[in-house]
Order: sequence, then structure tokens, then C-alpha cells
Amino acid sequence: MTVLGASAPIRNRRAPARLPAGPVIAGLAVLLVLVAGASLSLGASGILPWEVFQRPLNPAETAILFSIRLPRLILGALVGAGLAVSGVLMQGLFRNPLADPGLVGVSAGGGLGAVGAIVLGGALPAGVHAVTGMYLAPVFAFAGAGITTLILYRLARLRGHTSVTTMLLAGIVLGALANAFTGILIYLADDRQLRDLTFWGLGSLAGANWVKLAAAAPVLLAGLAVAPLLARGLNAMAMGEPAARHMGVPVERVKRGAIFAVAAMTGAAVAVSGGIGFVGIVAPHVLRLAIGPDHRRLIPASALFGAALLIVADTVARLIVAPAELPIGILMALIGAPVFLWLLLSRRPGTVM
Repeated sequence: MTVLGASAPIRNRRAPARLPAGPVIAGLAVLLVLVAGASLSLGASGILPWEVFQRPLNPAETAILFSIRLPRLILGALVGAGLAVSGVLMQGLFRNPLADPGLVGVSAGGGLGAVGAIVLGGALPAGVHAVTGMYLAPVFAFAGAGITTLILYRLARLRGHTSVTTMLLAGIVLGALANAFTGILIYLADDRQLRDLTFWGLGSLAGANWVKLAAAAPVLLAGLAVAPLLARGLNAMAMGEPAARHMGVPVERVKRGAIFAVAAMTGAAVAVSGGIGFVGIVAPHVLRLAIGPDHRRLIPASALFGAALLIVADTVARLIVAPAELPIGILMALIGAPVFLWLLLSRRPGTVM
């Protein structure tokens, strides 16, 4: 019996036929462009992107396209890419395809920060509100994810080395504690706050704007830029840490880079979109089956697929119950839960989570 992340590297019982990675990545890039165009076009106003070049837009159309849809599209792409790449890094770090950013408590820590801002924000000094303004919840979500990561990293450091198993178990404990404190805050919330908390917890990009995008984009882009630099190390670590060290891979540096990249991207995603699950499992696993486990190809492919997946989910969420909006977390759960169940049923006999 093995515990998730404690031993076995990622592998399938049968080696399926792989697709060439180059055409797959190129196809995903085309897919991303197509779904982005559809997201900009679909909606109550029916503005087509190429109409910008064909005729002058009236003020209402300009506001809808450039102040609402475009920042929402870019933010959705970055959040989807960040969550998918975080899933790749976590799965490579734990050497298990069931790993997910939420597994080590980072998402729960960010959620606790956001819930604390919503419930207790009115009791904070006026100076805090003057600095953060309407972005109090995102700021606190960043702080919650960052503090959780620092605690997790300190707990996982044993005699100068980062223990992945300890990090997993500590992350589960930290996540449980964060969820417990979140439950207490929800219990203390009034009716208006409960509505805000419900909307936040289910995940949405409805509040996207250029200011929020400017706050989250640098963090998400930094994490996406760091991830490919870890690909070679994660490939080597798939054969075990001792083998990776013998190959000259700086294992501890790779671990630290992966941990902090996941924390930064997950914290930024939670801060601007709330709780959106399963992207970090669905996108990497589908692509691992298609193009193989090489992180040099898996990371960029997952970024493109995760971005396209979340844009599609956001577009459907805007249209399926229009003029209202369905939270993205519900759609992703409907997609991700069956995939996760399939992963559980298809794992090697004798292993458990």
C-alpha cells in the first residue's frame, strides 16, 4: 500500500500510443484563439471582435468589449493556465497524477483570507480600507495563501531537506484547520455576507476588471515563467530523488521552486476568482495521456489547455442561465468529478489516496 505522493512515480498500466507533442501544442494554441474569439463575441450585446476594425463602436459597445469582456477573458486565461500548471508541478513533485494545488492547503489558506476579509472587514481600521479599497478580499487571499505556504515549507524542512511526504501530510492538516476557521467565520456571518461567501466559494470571474487583472497578472505570469525552468528537474525526479541527485539535479532547489510557484499561482487565482477546482487535475492528466509525461512539453500544453478550458467554462456560465450567471466552480465540478473518479478507479491495485 502506498500513500499519495510517498513513493510510486507517475505511470500507467499500459503504455498508450502518444501523439506528437508539437502538433498538439499548436492545436491547443489555435483552440485557445478560437474560444477566446467566441468568448468575446457571445453575449447579450452580440459584438463580434472584427467589428472593431469594420465600423465605429458606440460607447456602450466599447464599454462592454474593452471594460468587461476583454479583462475577463485575459484574467480567465491566466487563472486557467495558472491552475493547470500548478497541477502539473504538484503531480511532478509528488510523482502522482492525483495531486492538486488544493491538496496541500494553499487554496484553503487563500480562501480563509478572503472569507476573513468579507466577514471581519468592517472591523478593520480605516487605514486598511484606505490602502486596499474594494480589493480587501483579494489582498487577504494573497496573504492567506502566502502564510500557508511559508508554514507548510517550514514544517516540511527536515535536516536541511524538504520532505514531500511531510509536506503532503502537513498540507492536509493545514487545509483542515483553514477550513475549520472558515466554517467559524461563516457561522458568524450575516445574511448579506453569506451571499457574498457563497458566490466567492463557488468561483466566478464576474468581478474581473483591469485593476484586478493588473494585480494578479504579474504573479500568475511569474509562476508560468518559472514552471518551464523546473521541467528537467521534475523529469529526473520521476525516477526518484536519489537518481535525480546522481544526475546532478538540484533537487532541493526544484522543490522550493515548485512549492513557491504553486503557492503564488494558486493564491493569485483564489484571490481573483474564488474557489475553482479540478482544472489542476483534468488538464494535466488528459494531456499526459495524449503526449506523455515529459514536463518540457506537458507544462506549456497544460497552460494552453487550462486557459481554453476555463474560458469555455466561463462563457457557458454566462450564457446557460442568462441574464443571470452560473458560478464556474459548479461547471468545473461537473466536469472534474467524473474525471477524478475515473482516475481513482484506473489506478494500480493496492494504492490509495
